[in-house]
Amino acid sequence: MNRRLEERRAQQARYKEDVAARGKPFYPWAMFHDTVMSLLVVSMIVGLAVIWKYTAEEGPTEEDSGWLGKLYDEPADPGTTSFIPRPDWYFYFLFYLLRIFKWPESVILGTVGIPTLALLLLLALPFLDVRRERRPLRRPVALVAGILTVIAMGVLTYKGATARESIGSELLVLVPNWAESQGFAGNDEAVEGAEIFAKAGCANCHTYQGAGTANVGAPDLSNIGAGGRNADFFVRYVANPAEFGNTVMPPFEQLGEENLQKLAAFLVASKGSQ
Repeated sequence: MNRRLEERRAQQARYKEDVAARGKPFYPWAMFHDTVMSLLVVSMIVGLAVIWKYTAEEGPTEEDSGWLGKLYDEPADPGTTSFIPRPDWYFYFLFYLLRIFKWPESVILGTVGIPTLALLLLLALPFLDVRRERRPLRRPVALVAGILTVIAMGVLTYKGATARESIGSELLVLVPNWAESQGFAGNDEAVEGAEIFAKAGCANCHTYQGAGTANVGAPDLSNIGAGGRNADFFVRYVANPAEFGNTVMPPFEQLGEENLQKLAAFLVASKGSQ
């Protein structure tokens, strides 16, 4: 222990000699330069955002463009049933981890465990590796760990970017089969409700006759109508699940009363395969 301490003191002494002879110390000079540069970059981003916001008119056309372009292409539609939410590209690796670690057994490992462990290892690295050697070929453990990390992040990012969701047009083709097997093929309102179910992203958490993904403990809805609840109950539940004690499922009141009625008719008609 004393020998390692003496070596570190000797290294520190040589470092101070090198600084005195050839350069300036990291603190405060490098930190000051980095701080000034960071402030300049942030100030530039804020300035460009202000110019973009206050030189453009509210509207999606080219005539509404300001110095830095339009504010938006199309107004947001709160009642859309076809929007597929996706994370920014730099979160694709975490996005795909959520597809690997399923609810409820292992989701905490993918959302908290692995990212936290990786962060702690990164923070601890300067304290664990205090050797002066910096040549990669002389540091096989660090080299292999770095290569494996890059490969893992690259693969997860690629898989997350190319992951396909079981919603939208992929589920729409199953609606006729659902209607036939559940016996509501002649019920136009229930069929339209099944199409809304397919497009609104319900299958991100629920499953229906084997389609979709079971997440956050959401139940299979293939026979949800067998419980005897009426359409009014399902309209109220889907519009505001928190009213019934469900704080995990988001509210879908933005679908509108007409779409909610159709979705409720579909759920009531889902009594299991006939």
